[in-house]
Amino acid sequence: MKYLAAVAASLFALAAHAQSLPTAGALVVVPAYGEVTHVNDQATLALSVEEVDKDKAAAASRVNQKMKQGLEIVRKADPQASLKTQGYYTYPVYPEEPPLVAGQPAQPRKLRVPTAWRVGQSLQIITTNLDGLPRTVAAAQGVLALNRIYFGLAPATTRKLDDQRIAATYQNLNERTASIARAMGRRVEDAVLDTVDFEGSGNYTNHVEVSGARVFAAAPAAPPAPGQVVEPSFEPGETTLSMRLVGKVRFK
Repeated sequence: MKYLAAVAASLFALAAHAQSLPTAGALVVVPAYGEVTHVNDQATLALSVEEVDKDKAAAASRVNQKMKQGLEIVRKADPQASLKTQGYYTYPVYPEEPPLVAGQPAQPRKLRVPTAWRVGQSLQIITTNLDGLPRTVAAAQGVLALNRIYFGLAPATTRKLDDQRIAATYQNLNERTASIARAMGRRVEDAVLDTVDFEGSGNYTNHVEVSGARVFAAAPAAPPAPGQVVEPSFEPGETTLSMRLVGKVRFK
């Protein structure tokens, strides 16, 4: 019991000594974090058309015609959208070669002759007209195929949220500095901000997708007419913009 009492007394003395460590002139490195969340207000879509035909010219002609029709449809449905054609390809389609049979000699390679040609082209659409997006997509799907869709923030929205993101991160720095000052037994008024590095942590994050887009087929009140595509339903979701900084705080 005397030994345990002596150990406890020693630990208490060490704790008291640790609490009384001088902090005058101490430089404390404080990491901080802030984020803002906003509803996505821009959509980026990729549509495409592909044709396969024994006649390369026939396949290319159908692709060109459908892409032209798709462009006219999208321009009419969403005049403010940004359009860019990309990814035009043409390549031959060859017949499958018979597999090698064990024990039989390999057949001499013959000159490969294509049996058909595969031609395709893609269209990228960037728009902020999310209300009219289902109507635009349905109209375009009459001739083009929707490959993917991504929702995010328009550049103007990102610039506008940047002020809020910086303010939230700096506020977190002040809050954490106050907590550290209390833990050290000092007044927050004794802390002087020495340096603020908004990228010093090495973890500067542009954006994190919190809830992505989901696509559903809309249930029509009546069966669509032949050749008419039912409008899809979209949920744009939200995007969270985050920022990290490192501050150096010196105590008087």
